[in-house]
Amino acid sequence: MTQTEINTITVAKKAFDKFTHGLATGEWEAFLDMLTDDFTFWFPVGKFHGLNKGKDRAREFFQYVSEAYSEGLLITSLDNITSNKTTVVFEFRDEGPMWGKAYKNRVAVSFDVRGDKICSYREYLGSDGKSN
Repeated sequence: MTQTEINTITVAKKAFDKFTHGLATGEWEAFLDMLTDDFTFWFPVGKFHGLNKGKDRAREFFQYVSEAYSEGLLITSLDNITSNKTTVVFEFRDEGPMWGKAYKNRVAVSFDVRGDKICSYREYLGSDGKSN
């Protein structure tokens, strides 16, 4: 493994820890601090469907996530981590009340790393919310 690949994984894992903390608590600033100024993210559904650009849009998105999961969304298992020189994909399961109703899902999120920051995020939802 090259030093670039090691750095990519190290930065992405640090960001994922902050992402996980944000999901659980609604405190996103530490994660947002890890984003580049030209950050982009892609989301598969709803108000944020498609490509979104900028840290302000990211802040709006993660605020929305905190509203949907006002009691927090907990990662119940981290199933797989896959990486290359610039991208790390985390596959996990999560659960918690969404808009007050029981919710479970299998998710993959992809972080693109540039230097010591995350420059792009993509999320892929994988189940009907009932999978174990």
